Amino acid sequence: MSRSPDGDRRDGDRRDGGRRGRSRVRGSMVPEAEFRSYYGRPIIKEPVWTWEVPWYLFAGGLAGASSSLGLGARLSGNDRLARAAFTVAGAGAAVGVPLLASDLGRPERFLYMLRMFKVTSPLSVGSWILAGLSPAAVGATVSDRLGIFPRLGRVAEVTAGLLGPALATYTGTLVADTAVPVWHEAGRELPFVFAGSAAASAGAAALLLTPPADAGPARRLAVSGALLELGAGQAMERSLGELGEPYHQGPAGRLARLAKACTAAGAGLVAAGGRRRGLTAAGAALVLAGSACERWAVYKAGFQSARDPKYIVGPQRARLAARAGAPEQIEQ
Repeated sequence: MSRSPDGDRRDGDRRDGGRRGRSRVRGSMVPEAEFRSYYGRPIIKEPVWTWEVPWYLFAGGLAGASSSLGLGARLSGNDRLARAAFTVAGAGAAVGVPLLASDLGRPERFLYMLRMFKVTSPLSVGSWILAGLSPAAVGATVSDRLGIFPRLGRVAEVTAGLLGPALATYTGTLVADTAVPVWHEAGRELPFVFAGSAAASAGAAALLLTPPADAGPARRLAVSGALLELGAGQAMERSLGELGEPYHQGPAGRLARLAKACTAAGAGLVAAGGRRRGLTAAGAALVLAGSACERWAVYKAGFQSARDPKYIVGPQRARLAARAGAPEQIEQ
């Protein structure tokens, strides 16, 4: 260590043992950390999913929750609501499968995923759930609408209704089972967000097709699902902390705000409307819009977090500091 004649270190020498740019323990006066990647390149690749994926998330959740609503209505003797719910479930399944096949690029790739069943893989489990529910939901709808094969139709309704909750929530686990920071770190909350969104959209869609006198369970499902969606979404953003910034910035932020506004306003109209057809129809439309925007917000947030190194490096350093039991330090 070189020193000046009076014994002090020269200005050009470092006092930190050669570790320039490393901050001290929290609370010290240091510049804010700036996260950089190698030559400015993204640390991880952005998802390769295309626009079909968020619409599949919406359609699949709608089909799953509607199947369960239809089975519950059938068991309680509410045949009008059951018919409406299974119609929505069949339509959602009929749309969801082509969307997924389109995103895969070649339809036969969906069949490839059925060559094995791996319980530890959300993609494998979800593929089998979709393969079981889709024909059952479509078959139940066709049987009920055309009045053919009633016994097979009832078997199809039970099958679709029992698989419905799994289809409505597995996509949350699937999305979290990636390296995308804002998805991976929200693995505990995303299934609840998707479950609430699916339930709200299923109740809202059934409201539009069911006479008000028979639509009570659909109204309650739409409102309770909307509350779950809003509450779980808020809990997810709080638990993410700084990592939840994409939900307040850019396209994801705009979609997230729109989703909350539509869902809250729609649930309020449905709750206040009661059997007034006009109010409940307007509320149901808003709830459906909010559910779709929520899926798009999650989708866009993933892309935004994958582009910024701080959303990748920050959680990694926090985990390392927690394992070491030492105060967290942030390196520029």
